Amino acid sequence: MSKPINTNVPAQEIIKFRDDRAWEKYHTPANLAKSISIEASELLELFQWSDNADLERIKEELADVLIYSITLAEKLELNIKTIILEKIEKNRIKYPNKEKSKLK
Repeated sequence: MSKPINTNVPAQEIIKFRDDRAWEKYHTPANLAKSISIEASELLELFQWSDNADLERIKEELADVLIYSITLAEKLELNIKTIILEKIEKNRIKYPNKEKSKLK
């Protein structure tokens, strides 16, 4: 089993940071989706020639992806926990546990 992940996401701090700078007018769903893709590409670029990317740079780019993702969820009034659990359930159906299937 993998280590537990701290999911205490500072969503309110992200939104406050945005609002303190009056950036909401630029945060359309389309702009946020583009920004997620751009930041994900920057994360991918770290691994372009090696699987041993610099951890500090990985953290920065992953944080950017997460920040834009949380901001998009807030903009669209989506509950992050709900949409993740719904997707996990869809994936559970689409990709059944092969070990459990063998036991039947």
